[in-house]
Formats: sequence, structure tokens, C-alpha cells
Amino acid sequence: MTAVVEPPVARLAALPGVSTASRVAAQAERARATGRVLPVVPALAGLLPDAGLRRGSTVAVHGGTSLLLALLASATAAGSWAAVVGMPSLGLAAAAEYGVDLARVALVPRPGAELPAVVAALLDGVDLVAVQPETVQPSVARRLSARARHRGAVLVASGAWPGADVELSCRRSSWSGPSEGYGHLRTRLVTVRVHGRGAAARPLSASLALPGLGGELTQAAPTASLREATA
Repeated sequence: MTAVVEPPVARLAALPGVSTASRVAAQAERARATGRVLPVVPALAGLLPDAGLRRGSTVAVHGGTSLLLALLASATAAGSWAAVVGMPSLGLAAAAEYGVDLARVALVPRPGAELPAVVAALLDGVDLVAVQPETVQPSVARRLSARARHRGAVLVASGAWPGADVELSCRRSSWSGPSEGYGHLRTRLVTVRVHGRGAAARPLSASLALPGLGGELTQAAPTASLREATA
């Protein structure tokens, strides 16, 4: 007897925190109850146009996964559900160190050709969906952004995404930690730049520690302030 294997989309409904399109009304009510903006760490709040991740928006993150994990941290810690699709090399230990609540994260590491359908299903019932966009066609990307906008979810792309509302780029700088040739690397200083459409049209940048001494993303120094990017 041949076993029947359910497609990935059919299995998503069994994941904690995931609902299907038939329960979109409940999702919408929860969105109204929890507000229209998902929180982010204070070091990023001043860079984003709504001081957080606005529901229905698409955010493109350039420059590695550390910044993406920093975006997931406050949202999951505050009770939101997240999903990560198509990122099999994502480090769960690193995610936990950044403050991500792993109990509120669904992982779909290798969706294959089902990636667009999986992301679409997750956007119906998860607050924040992060995706690796390398194999997503521009027309499909636009449809997924429209679905996120309609469902009140936040779509975060780890890389370029056509028509993203907000784009965050992380430029590596220098590590600190070793002293006199020995010790451990502890803090990486980076420049984070934010630009996009609408309220995010005016570029902003800040010097941040990623990670900071406590593991989370912080301002590089108490005197660091936001400034209009000149690049």
C-alpha cells in the first residue's frame, strides 16, 4: 500500500500559530487587537517610518541574516507569530541570542517549487513571514506583496524584492573584542541604511552594534544619532 504524502501547503495548517484562509476574519480581528505596527528593537525604531513594521508592508533586508533576526526579535517576544521560508542555513542558536522567541517561529527550510504557495498560505495566518527570494519571479513577488497587504501581515525578504515598501541595508564595518592579540570577537559595528517609498522616501542611516554586548542590536555609542544619508 502506497502512503499518501500531503503537499507542504496542506501540512501548514497543522503548525502552531498558522491559520488558513477560512479563518482570515479571526486573523483580521487579532490584527486590530494587537495594533497595526509590529515592534522592533529601539535601535531600529527611529529608522523605520512607523517606528516598527507596519502590517501589510513588504521589507527587503540586504547584507546578511543578522539584521533580519533583529527584526524578528521584538515581534516574536511581544507575542507575534513568524515564519521563515527557504532558509535552511538559518542559525537557530544565533536567532535565540538575538532575542527571537523560537517557540513562535515556524520553519519551512526547503519548500522547493512550492515556495510561492507556502508563503501565500503563511501570509494568511502568520504576523510576519521571512523568505529567501532568490527563486521568486518578479510577478510572483508582486502578488505575494499584495497578499501581505490584504491580509495585514509583514513580508520580509532576505535580499532584493521588487516594489518593497522599505529597504534596509547593512554595511559591515569592524569587529571589536580581542585585546593585545587574544580574546573573543564580541561586537560588530555596522552602518544600517533605510530607504523606500512613501514615508520611507527620505533615507536615514545609523551606526549600530550588531550584535551589541548583550547580544541584541544596539546603538554603537550613546551619542550616535540618526542622520540623513548622503549616499
